[in-house]
Amino acid sequence: MFQELNFPKFEYRFKSTENKVSIFDVIRKKFIILQPEEWVRQHCVHFLINDKNYPKSLINVEKELTINGLKKRYDIVIFNPDGSIFLIVECKSHSIKIDQTTFDQIARYNLVLNATYLMVTNGLNHYYCKMDMEQERYSFLKEIPAYKSL
Repeated sequence: MFQELNFPKFEYRFKSTENKVSIFDVIRKKFIILQPEEWVRQHCVHFLINDKNYPKSLINVEKELTINGLKKRYDIVIFNPDGSIFLIVECKSHSIKIDQTTFDQIARYNLVLNATYLMVTNGLNHYYCKMDMEQERYSFLKEIPAYKSL
């Protein structure tokens, strides 16, 4: 039905209403209309929970933030237990090539959110970065760290 993605498989729940298919979001605890970007977001959420062991309680999905007076929405944020932000994830549809524009977008979000790690994915390609706030730069990583309880 949807594009096979470069994420581990997970048990998803669909429902169909008024000719629209929805997928259940375990974070928002409701069905969300299934668009290509949502398909990637749901795979990523399950990857973070099932493979990287992040507690659902520390994950936020699709919340609004204001950047330079403009309202934007981030895809996924993982908080540290102290409320600071550990990771921001920007999800794109599998058909969108990840380029400098995508990195610029997540970098703008991070000016407000101050996350330690950034992840950009279109479901096929994943990029991970660790921020160095003092040097105002980031370095690419092979993978994102797994959750370690404090």
